[in-house]
Amino acid sequence: MTRAEVQGYHPTMDRWQDRISIDPEVLVGKPVVRGTRLSVEFIVDLLAQGWAEAEVLKNYPGLTREDVLACLAYARERLSAERVYPLSA
Repeated sequence: MTRAEVQGYHPTMDRWQDRISIDPEVLVGKPVVRGTRLSVEFIVDLLAQGWAEAEVLKNYPGLTREDVLACLAYARERLSAERVYPLSA
C-alpha cells in the first residue's frame, strides 16, 4: 500500500464510477463490477464474511484489486449519504 493510500487517498476509491455500472438489464439494476455480473453487494459480502482480498481475486479471476476497491468506495459513498433519524421516546 502506498503512503497516499494509507492517508486515505486512492485513485480507484475516488473514481468508483469508472468500474461500477448500474443497468436495469443486468441483475435487475443492482450495481455490478463493469463487464461482469458480480454485484457490489456480493463482493462486499464476501469481504464481510472474512474473505481476504487475495481469496476474492483468486476465485474470481476476472476481478482486479481496483474492482474490489471500487466496490468498497461505492458502499462507502452510499453509506455516507445515509441519514438516521432517531425515534422519539
